Amino acid sequence: MTGGIRARDLRLVPVAATVWAVALLCAFLPGTAWWWAVGGGLIGAVAFGMLLRTHAHGAARARGGLLAVLALAAAAAAMTAGFAMPERAGAAALDARVIDVHAEISSSSATGSDGRLWFDAQTSHAGIPGRPDPLTVPIRIGVERVAGLDLGAAIRVTGQVMATDPGERAALVMFGTEVQIIEPARGVFALAAQVREDFVERAVRLPEPGAGLLPGLAVGDTRAVTQELDDAMLASGLSHLTAVSGANCAIVVGAVFWLVALCGGGRTLRVTIALTALAAFVVLVTPEPSVIRAAVMAAVAMLTVLCGRPSAGVGVLCLAVAGILVADPWLAATPGFALSAAATAALIVLAPPLARGLARWMPYPLALAIAIPLAAQLVCGPIIALFSEQQSIIAIVANMVADPAAPIATVIGLLACLAAPVAPLADLLAACAWLPAAWISTTATVSAGLPGAQVAVIPGIPAAILVAVLSTSVGVVLSTDGIAARRGVRRISVVVLVVAVALSGARMLLAGPLVGTTVPEGWAIAACDVGQGDALVVRSEQQVALIDTGMETEPLSTCLNALGIGRIDLLVLTHFDADHVGAAASVVGRVETVLYGPVGSPEDAHLLRKLADGGAALVEASTGMHGMMGAASWRVLWPRKDSAAFPAGNDASVVLEFDGGEVPRSLFLGDLSATPQRMLRDQLRGTYAVVKVAHHGSADQDTGLYELLRPTAAIFSAGADNDYDHPRAETLALLEAAGAVALRTDQQGRILIGVVGEELVLWTERSADHPDAGTSDVDDPG
Repeated sequence: MTGGIRARDLRLVPVAATVWAVALLCAFLPGTAWWWAVGGGLIGAVAFGMLLRTHAHGAARARGGLLAVLALAAAAAAMTAGFAMPERAGAAALDARVIDVHAEISSSSATGSDGRLWFDAQTSHAGIPGRPDPLTVPIRIGVERVAGLDLGAAIRVTGQVMATDPGERAALVMFGTEVQIIEPARGVFALAAQVREDFVERAVRLPEPGAGLLPGLAVGDTRAVTQELDDAMLASGLSHLTAVSGANCAIVVGAVFWLVALCGGGRTLRVTIALTALAAFVVLVTPEPSVIRAAVMAAVAMLTVLCGRPSAGVGVLCLAVAGILVADPWLAATPGFALSAAATAALIVLAPPLARGLARWMPYPLALAIAIPLAAQLVCGPIIALFSEQQSIIAIVANMVADPAAPIATVIGLLACLAAPVAPLADLLAACAWLPAAWISTTATVSAGLPGAQVAVIPGIPAAILVAVLSTSVGVVLSTDGIAARRGVRRISVVVLVVAVALSGARMLLAGPLVGTTVPEGWAIAACDVGQGDALVVRSEQQVALIDTGMETEPLSTCLNALGIGRIDLLVLTHFDADHVGAAASVVGRVETVLYGPVGSPEDAHLLRKLADGGAALVEASTGMHGMMGAASWRVLWPRKDSAAFPAGNDASVVLEFDGGEVPRSLFLGDLSATPQRMLRDQLRGTYAVVKVAHHGSADQDTGLYELLRPTAAIFSAGADNDYDHPRAETLALLEAAGAVALRTDQQGRILIGVVGEELVLWTERSADHPDAGTSDVDDPG
């Protein structure tokens, strides 16, 4: 019987896999779409014709039918992509232009890190302002906050657009400067928007923690979630709880199914009412593509289990995946779709054996409540490792602690939404839902605050394999079925987990209580390893300057914690590219003064306002400014004030000089190109012991500048295996010819520099040449 079930379960897996592969190829290589459509159609037609003409039966007939279905489904997905290509080509022709767009909003809106309100839409017209041409493509739009941007609303937006890369679902990304609501959302969409708005207002009146998180848990509305809590949810692996996913839909279906059964309803009535409730839930949380996808996945998973046919779950899931990709092939390239499919498969295949294994130590209902999110986490972890530069070490434990509270918050929160006409009842239900929301919020902030809660990794196949090994080991240890019952497999899994826990524990100790033992005392300059970005620290008499922040919060926080830095006396934002200011929000409230380069966009101004609201004084940098930090002096060499030749951006980077106070004479060149570097020569006063090489060591450098600087040490701040090949070989050769020792964060990790007598002392986290990090002495010509 087991063998029959396995054959039936896996029979449609090739169909889903083939459709997914063809959809991926069509998304990334759009020129091949019609070739795949014709090829698949011919193969399908031949296979179908052979079935009609031959007398094959049994297994042979089943294989022939499967081949026909497989080929025709792949052809259908390719045809969908092919028919969309002319419109998408027309959209690509608008790249970098300021245009008018008429569109209908197709998703909920969310505030981005740039302060804009971002949402998806489907265009009807796009083109020259005032005279747009008919064009129907998906678009991602960011605008300043405006009331009425609800799903179903018709809008007109003016702004600059960028064509996206192949594989992106949206054909265009628009930075709107003017938005007009042509027709507000109507009918059930307008009613749902009002219900959500009322619930958010009711929730935020409750105390923190938990108030802002409650709407996200109940209806996926994250507008009230603070940036700090959002970062904590990401770091702890709990961010999926605020996205409307298959788990939310499964909770709704399961709760309604159980309630109808409790009232004596038969299976047909239970299924009918559960599906009706699911449809209403989708409308309430906005039926955007990701929600519809999650609803389809959840409906498939739950109905196959609840209707007594769990053995059919994988097959029905494969049909759902294939159908969705035929309708929208670009979903094949989106991580969200892969995660939805994987989580649903985990719910069908992995959750039951995990629940039976956990039931050895706890009541079965609690074991099942823990097994469902745990299964999803184990299966989705390797997929996340393919594209995420941060892996949460604490995610599985945090999910086991927090996830049992999620269904309670979701169900009671939804009831509070529906009870809005009866204010006292709605207030009572919201207060009841607040408790589990507060539990989840506290779990996120506490777990994210643990030393080593996240680890920086290079995303890709090796990281995915490592996470897959760990996930498999956890599943084997907790389960008791199938291969997990083999003693040898269990022993190997236990060894893998013991080693992983030991390494993680050591890392937490070194990043936490023992952090001071890993950093020498006499450093004055530090280059943090923040990947492809800049984050440098200068210290004199316990006062600290931070020059840029890098892009990601976790590597910056790890570096600052390791250096024992809490308060930042001077924050220098050389310019506002994401790889220089992306993590600036994480130091809000800890900065005394901000010295910043030219502001080029509303997003730049928004970041500065956040820093000012946190108590920082704002000072725009220009040539000639100077000051003291501890016993060290600093001086601004660039940019020139109100320069029309070099507007905001790389060539207007703040260039800063430090000297004295046990800080070696040093120059930090931001992202300047060769032209402003040449103009900078007149500002120089002698040679420098340390130079932070411009633009991560790109090829666009001025040879004459470095010949004048004659640095002893040259810092290259770049990410390992970055797409730009920074630092470039010719730039490394240029600095070597100038007499500098090259110090590279991509190879050596965190770099510390100090002065002892007349010599520079260098310390690196790891060696570029051999595995043992250490110190070395370098003559200081200054």
